[in-house]
Amino acid sequence: MAHTTAGARTRSEILSQPTCWRDCFRALDESGELQRLEGWSPATEWLFIGCGSSYYVALAAAASWTALTGQVARALPASELLLFPNLALSPVRPTSRPPQPVLISRSGHTSEVLKVAEWLELKQNLRTLAISCTTHQPLEEICAFTLHMLPADEQSLVMTRSFTSLLLGLQALAAMQAGQRNWSEALRRLPEEMQPVVDPLAQRVEEFVQAQGFADYVFLGQGPLFALASEGMLKALEMSCSPAQCFHTLEFRHGPKALVSRETLVTFLLSESAYEAEREVLEEVKELGGTTLVVANRADARTRRAADLLIELNLTVPEYARLAAYALPGQLLGLATGLKKGYDPDRPRHLSRAVILNNGG
Repeated sequence: MAHTTAGARTRSEILSQPTCWRDCFRALDESGELQRLEGWSPATEWLFIGCGSSYYVALAAAASWTALTGQVARALPASELLLFPNLALSPVRPTSRPPQPVLISRSGHTSEVLKVAEWLELKQNLRTLAISCTTHQPLEEICAFTLHMLPADEQSLVMTRSFTSLLLGLQALAAMQAGQRNWSEALRRLPEEMQPVVDPLAQRVEEFVQAQGFADYVFLGQGPLFALASEGMLKALEMSCSPAQCFHTLEFRHGPKALVSRETLVTFLLSESAYEAEREVLEEVKELGGTTLVVANRADARTRRAADLLIELNLTVPEYARLAAYALPGQLLGLATGLKKGYDPDRPRHLSRAVILNNGG
């Protein structure tokens, strides 16, 4: 049957995420892939690598890895390793262990990720770990081991459920590495807790976008939520071709607040750890006349007064275990804005499912 309704496929995949997460955890348990990775790498530093949305997965995964395991973790775009390898991968001292590279690609076909995997395996003699939503693809042929999140694969070009599922897979790996059984169980509770939130959330975001008109979009997040703010920015760009930027929340004070106006929607992803400091920036933006969308697990009265649209998640799982949930408002915002502007988010302009370069690329 021909696909005719603009954005229908993307919307369905966004709303499917709690079910998809549950299916991914079940598939991981049945395959035993996580268990086979236990003790797989002796590295004390982990390096997460991706492109586009997968790079923002890497940022969130690195933050989660350090928080859970206490090990050093970094995230890099694949292009940095290709173009500036001496800066990205410092020479390994004889007394130190090399980092453990993790290659992130929904399709397993992204050219820059494949080139980095080959360079690490063949030139640097480092065993690499891949995570992907497909099987029988080039990346897993190069890497020493692949973690598969097969239920998360999408028909849409824009990453939505694959983004959150890849993140959850890497968080589950971190929890296993750290021996955090309670944390593993919390990740598996997230789908159940998020399920009743999704449909009302979609309706509220759609109604908010229809009632407003914005010329510019800003996404703010601090700590692990900066990665989710970055991904929200990318969804606005991809699905609605809207001008969009992201900043660390408190950095918004240092110049970028010149953007504030009624026509600029400023989205705040409020953490639990730094809630009061971030809320102060929210109140400053509101006093300057800005329009605000706030995502928080739970909000106090001051936040309620400063938010034009407040989204409360009300999840009981630990803060880092709810990172994936913070991606959904940005996905829905990009979708609703794109539809309002007459675009089809299922067919975003100039984009393809994977960036595959020719031999000279």
